[in-house]
Amino acid sequence: MSEVVFDRIVKTYQRNSIRALDDVSFSADRGSLFGLIGPDGAGKTSIFRILATLTLPDRGQARVSGWDVVKDYSKIRQVVGYMPGRFSLYPDLSVGENLSFFAALFNTTVQANYDLIKDIYRQIEPFKKRRAGALSGGMKQKLALCCALIHRPSILFLDEPTTGVDAVSRKEFWQTLGNLRKQGITILVSTPYMDEAARCENIALIQNGKILSINTPQKIAGEFPETLFAVRSNNMSGLLRDLRGMSGIGSCYTFGEFHHITFRQGIENPQKWLVGELESKHHHEIEFMQVQPTIEDCFIRLMKKDE
Repeated sequence: MSEVVFDRIVKTYQRNSIRALDDVSFSADRGSLFGLIGPDGAGKTSIFRILATLTLPDRGQARVSGWDVVKDYSKIRQVVGYMPGRFSLYPDLSVGENLSFFAALFNTTVQANYDLIKDIYRQIEPFKKRRAGALSGGMKQKLALCCALIHRPSILFLDEPTTGVDAVSRKEFWQTLGNLRKQGITILVSTPYMDEAARCENIALIQNGKILSINTPQKIAGEFPETLFAVRSNNMSGLLRDLRGMSGIGSCYTFGEFHHITFRQGIENPQKWLVGELESKHHHEIEFMQVQPTIEDCFIRLMKKDE
């Protein structure tokens, strides 16, 4: 059963006439971990603000737990926890005071729901008297998650929760989300990090306010339609320029320490042809291999196709 439904939503910000969401539709099942994957400005925050009843859509309908985000906003706010992308707690209040304040907003106490947050809160409890503004990025993240969970919501909205956080804290955070999901909480999370997409049950790739693809991470990666190769040489910037100038190259983009490429049809022996071309352009230390497409490769292909 779908816990969250986003149906043909359009959202335009009038002050700059930017269409943040362009006919966006998706749904997330109850108890699932659904990821919105895309870069800054893709429309992820606008989706969360509509679902959290903080802004209204121009067109379309969105429902959370069966309730309409426009008509039933007061009911929705009782059952969702929302963690914005920017740290939004009170920096001059201590860790303990922030948590008590948010519990009081929902007419509950920290003690009443401590069992839900204890695994997270134990990591910051030694600093409960420290001002929230003085915490590290990872500690701020844990405190914000505790505050979002303190009223025991059935749905959790997390807008880029790991941005600006160190790698260890990122890993711990995703382990925490896995534990929360086991308790039946529906989780919608957004991230610009493609490696985090694989941790979700289903993902939506979004760019410029449009959904490019929705599926499991494995199926999206498996939909890459061409054979993909990686190549590098002693002159990577020159290599990129030369590859993009070759008529036999279908696509080319930088990917880590390599450039990922596809070939146009008609190249019988791609490796022999490419190495010969590159050597004629004075490239040395050439490495060439076939690679398995990732979600990021699929996203780049879909993005270029949309453009």
